[in-house]
Amino acid sequence: MNEHRPISAPVNCRPDRPDAIEQSFVVDCPSRLLFEQIADKWSMMILTVLDRGPLRFNAIKRQLGGITQKALTQTLRRLERNGLVTREVIPVSPVAVEYRISPLGRSLQTPFKALYAWTVDYLPDVEKARAAFDERSAG
Repeated sequence: MNEHRPISAPVNCRPDRPDAIEQSFVVDCPSRLLFEQIADKWSMMILTVLDRGPLRFNAIKRQLGGITQKALTQTLRRLERNGLVTREVIPVSPVAVEYRISPLGRSLQTPFKALYAWTVDYLPDVEKARAAFDERSAG
């Protein structure tokens, strides 16, 4: 994914259009790019972990089982670029870096918590659907 695409909206991707929601999924629409960058699994998890308070890189990594150093680095940079996370160099020996959620990033917590609550509430239904699909696919 090219995360450094220009942010100017193409003519067919304006919020004042009657079909704005459908048009926001056009490949070069800035809202689509931002959605892709905040809705991926690592971004949501990192912002949730940082909502509890600032953390250093390795502390974030320890709380996110399965994330690679490369994926964490790339995601933190993308979140910082989008203004959702701040990065502070702490002048100790050796030098440390601390990440914290920004006010803009914190504004995502309500929708993230709603999405998480949905996953908890509807997990049994999803598991039933998966089992039914697997049974149909097997036979």
